Formats: sequence, structure tokens, C-alpha cells
Amino acid sequence: MTVRSALPVIDQVDCCSPVTGGALEVDEAEHLARMFKALGDPTRVRLLSLIAAQAEREACICDLTEPVGLSQPTVSHHMKQLVDAGLVVREQRGRWAFYRVVDDTLRSLSSALRP
Repeated sequence: MTVRSALPVIDQVDCCSPVTGGALEVDEAEHLARMFKALGDPTRVRLLSLIAAQAEREACICDLTEPVGLSQPTVSHHMKQLVDAGLVVREQRGRWAFYRVVDDTLRSLSSALRP
């Protein structure tokens, strides 16, 4: 004999991501697109992963050029794209720039497409 129980009712507003929960406003769509566009380049995805892999989730620009095999100006360009998208923050320490992952931004991106 099978016992059936009622499924709980879930409030659609709380369960759905911004993208699948209804039509986005123009500014919301532009904001999400800017972040996803920054991650549309494999070098930037790799740079973000290199930073996130560090114990403190931060890295100096001087430590990012060799692993990706690009010049410092090119890596700086990619990092600017990640900063502008809000995925990392930049802090100047002496002559070196240090970058730290913005966990809240990654969480919001992670949930943006969740059904």
C-alpha cells in the first residue's frame, strides 16, 4: 500500500532565480550580462580560479602573469574587466596590485540561473 502525502507549497518569488523568476528589468539584465561577459573569456576564468585557489583568496598581479603565460599589461587588462564586473576587488600595496575574489558576487551569479 502506497501512502501519499501532499507536497509543500513553495512561494515562487523565493525559490526562483532572477533570470527564471520573471522578466528582468533592463538595468538588472545589463548588470548580470556584464558579469557573465567578464567570464566569457577563458583567461579571465582562469585568473579568477587562480586567485580563488590561494589560501587568502587573493593574489598579487606579479603572481598571475606566469601561470597564464601573458604579459603584465595583458593580465592587467583582464583583471580590470573582472574588477569592473565586480568579481574581484583591487588593492594597491606599494608598487603591486593585489586582487581578492568577491564571494557575494560569485554567489549571486551562481544563483542567477538556478531554476
